[in-house]
Amino acid sequence: MTTGFQLRQAARTLRAGGLVLYPTEGVWGLGCDPLNPGAVEAILTLKSRPLSKGLILIARQRAQLAPFVSDPDAIPETETPTTWVVPATAHCLPWLTGGRRTIAVRLTTHPVAASLCDAFGGAVVSTSANPGGRPAPRRITQLHPRLRAEADYLLAGACGGLRGPTPIRVLGTGEWTRGGRA
Repeated sequence: MTTGFQLRQAARTLRAGGLVLYPTEGVWGLGCDPLNPGAVEAILTLKSRPLSKGLILIARQRAQLAPFVSDPDAIPETETPTTWVVPATAHCLPWLTGGRRTIAVRLTTHPVAASLCDAFGGAVVSTSANPGGRPAPRRITQLHPRLRAEADYLLAGACGGLRGPTPIRVLGTGEWTRGGRA
């Protein structure tokens, strides 16, 4: 069980530009402050992830996404965890959008991930905690040793019932870009 102390420590780590490992709906996540370019660069480097792919943001509530999303109220709440590609604000940072006019976001109901967003006071970058091309870990014991060593804080807990990363769907068209239904 994650304690208030652990959540405060994780939030302090994010505010200081650090990287946090935490469980999500389907896999372990690696997160940072989305407004901290050094932290985002550290994640991209650690995962060997190109800037052009953009990053997913998670939040417990729509208001936490307001600085990044044109219309936070348009983001649907779904029974199954779903990441939505939505129009980004005009001033949204290119390292989050991959240089596009859209951004990928998820309203998380996972108890640890949602509590992390609340403790931090806003949206958090959420990418799977695996080096590029490697399977995403579902259990803490599956975390890659390098990621575990490079992360500044590990927020304990269990992943939710999803069997892998959340499906990604485009708001407006309904197109699935990862997982989901055809």
